[in-house]
Amino acid sequence: MTRIIDSLAEIAQDYDVLFCDLWGCVHNGKVAYPAAIAALQDFRRGGGKVALMTNAPRPRGAVAAQIAALDVPEDAWDDIVTSGDAAQDAMFSGRVGRRVWHVGPEKDLSFFTDTPDPRAAAITRVAPAEAEGVVVTGLFDDMTETPADYHAALSEAAGRGLPLLCANPDIVVDFGEQRLYCAGALAQLYEQLGGEALYFGKPHAPIYDLARRRLGVSGGRELAIGDGIGTDIAGAVAQGIDSIFVTGGLAAEHMGGNVERPEDALLSDWLKAEGLAPTYAIGRLR
Repeated sequence: MTRIIDSLAEIAQDYDVLFCDLWGCVHNGKVAYPAAIAALQDFRRGGGKVALMTNAPRPRGAVAAQIAALDVPEDAWDDIVTSGDAAQDAMFSGRVGRRVWHVGPEKDLSFFTDTPDPRAAAITRVAPAEAEGVVVTGLFDDMTETPADYHAALSEAAGRGLPLLCANPDIVVDFGEQRLYCAGALAQLYEQLGGEALYFGKPHAPIYDLARRRLGVSGGRELAIGDGIGTDIAGAVAQGIDSIFVTGGLAAEHMGGNVERPEDALLSDWLKAEGLAPTYAIGRLR
């Protein structure tokens, strides 16, 4: 049964490593959460290591700049590991060909350019008709578009048998009070259309393996924290590690009137319907 806790400090002594989600746990895209930052700082002061693990399609440097602008201090984390980091390596290895149709906003172009890897020079972004594969980092305009706007183009690509690399497995994210679709929603549609989609962020193994290498750890007492039941918590279950489900994020509307603490019965019923049981639950990371 999932145990509701009031703070990370209650259980921190049982763990050496945190894999902590960013969006929905440490910030909401507009502002950072001071209590979450303090909790991570305290964990590190106690000797633990923190990897901020995000399904952002951009490389580590771009995400570091983003959270710095939100006043997330560097002493709250040891490293940042992104879905973009893990997916970049796959793209440079030719998993979806060398001529790719990029679906995503201008802000994600660092996925192709922000790297010292010499293999990047072999990748060319082309029009859909010329592509050997598809790379999805997001929607062109996630403030106004939905996956339905991509049905025709993705159907044609799937019909041609093009593999699709999804740089962000998240389906949705909350930007302030607005819910936006992510690359994972397009990859999901692509599979429904009969296409092949490749994933490298949470809940899939490559991003966890990369985090361990960067932190210099190999197993041990690990804890995953996140508000995505199908990404953060499913990933923790697949890795065989404990988890904290932050209920005040994507699932807040299902947990009662107090975003700081879920109602026991509502949480239990919702988790049962989802078929997953995190080790712990908390309203907001603190």
